Amino acid sequence: MPPNKKARLLNNTGKADGREAVKRKTAAKTKQGSESAPQFSHWLMKSEPESRFENGIDVKFGIEDLKALPDQTSCWDGVRNYQARNFMRQMKEGQLAFFYHSNCKEPGIAGIMKIVKEAYVDHTQFDKKDVHYDASSKQDNPKWSMVDVQYQRMVKRFLPLSELKQIHQQHRAQGGPLKDMALFTRARLSVQPLTAEEFDFVLSLEDTEPL
Repeated sequence: MPPNKKARLLNNTGKADGREAVKRKTAAKTKQGSESAPQFSHWLMKSEPESRFENGIDVKFGIEDLKALPDQTSCWDGVRNYQARNFMRQMKEGQLAFFYHSNCKEPGIAGIMKIVKEAYVDHTQFDKKDVHYDASSKQDNPKWSMVDVQYQRMVKRFLPLSELKQIHQQHRAQGGPLKDMALFTRARLSVQPLTAEEFDFVLSLEDTEPL
């Protein structure tokens, strides 16, 4: 049962009624907005497979590194973009994501991983020795989140960015699943959403010959 609430006393001007009405309208709009916001179930997550040092620390983390860990599982920390963070906060346990190699000689999709723990506080934001330390983030109001991912498998063949871009351009001109793919429309994001249609189409490319 809901808790008992005291009836609110109104003054003669009726301003309280007005304020309550505004609150109800705002709440309704917020609810409507959240219901209409797209809900994604597939993802693309970028990481660097080649050594690069920040403050003396190598930030390299490729799919082979994930595969070599105990239980082939790791937290996905260090995301410092609000939109990318918000996408991680939408992730649900069991959803699949492409592991994308970025900032390397040949960027592209290397494999598939699964979300095994939903968003929780990214501890690296509080670690002064970590390259992702954020002095503006507070323990009682942390800014950044992370998820846990688990290696599933390599793709049957590496899917390079150059090939995906060519298909994207074809689909933009003629129509197709990759015409609005975030890899090209939100290219700077390290965590990107995919529609089920986009995910399935990209996955089907592993069984085809390279362009």
